[in-house]
Amino acid sequence: MKQILLITDGCSNVGSNPVLAAANALEEGITVNVVGVVDYGTIGDLGGQEIEAIAKAGGGISRIVGTPILAKTMQMMTRKTVVQTIELAVNKELKQILGKSAGSIAELPLHQRAEVVQVLDHLTETTPLQVALLIDASASMKPKLAAVEEGIRDLMLSLQAREGRSQISVFHFPGRQGSEDAVLDIKWTSDMNALRSVFTKLDMRGATPTGPAILKVIDYYRYGTLNENDLYDRDYGAKEGMHGDYAAGS
Repeated sequence: MKQILLITDGCSNVGSNPVLAAANALEEGITVNVVGVVDYGTIGDLGGQEIEAIAKAGGGISRIVGTPILAKTMQMMTRKTVVQTIELAVNKELKQILGKSAGSIAELPLHQRAEVVQVLDHLTETTPLQVALLIDASASMKPKLAAVEEGIRDLMLSLQAREGRSQISVFHFPGRQGSEDAVLDIKWTSDMNALRSVFTKLDMRGATPTGPAILKVIDYYRYGTLNENDLYDRDYGAKEGMHGDYAAGS
C-alpha cells in the first residue's frame, strides 16, 4: 500500500498544478494525504482550499493543524487512509461475491459483519505499507521544522509497531538553488537511525513547487519497491551516502 504524506504550510506558486499531480498519483495507486501546518490565522482561504483539493484528487484526507498536534495528526491520517483503502477493497470483493446489489460492510448481518471487521483489522495491521513523506522546505516552513521532525519520528515509531512491513522515505522541496526538483533525503527504510541527520541539511528557502515535487515522488514510486531495489542508486550511493542531496528522477 502506497501513500504520499505532504506536509506544507501554504499555496504552491511554481510549476505544474499540484491537484493534477495528486490525481496522477491516485492513478498510479498512490494515495495523497496533506497536512497543512499553520500558525492559526496565517493561512488564507486559497491555501486551505488547495490543501483540501490536493487530498481529494489524490484519494486521501487533509487536515490543517497547528504544530502542537502535528505528530498525532500524521499518525491518525496514515492509519485512517490504510483502513479506508482496505475497506474499499473489501467492499468491492463483497459486491463481486454477493452481487452488485450488495451493500457496504455496515449493511451485512451482524455475524457476517463481525467476521469481515476481524479480517479488516488483521489486514490493517499486516498489509505492507510505504509512506513517502514530502516536506515543504520553503522559507516560511523554517519555524515549523522542529515540529515536523518530531512528527516524523513519532510516525516512524507507530509504523514500527505494526505487524506488517512498514517503510518511509523522506523528500523535501524545493531543490538546489530553489529548483522545482524534490530532493530524496532518505530512501525506503524502517530504521529510526536513518532520520538523525536529514534535518540538519535542509536549506529552508525558496518558492513552493508542490506539483513538480509530487510528480517526482510518483517517479520514485515507479522504481522503488518494498524489498529496497532502487534504480536511482546510479547517482546516489557511496559518493554522497544515505543523506546526499539527490534529486529523485534527475
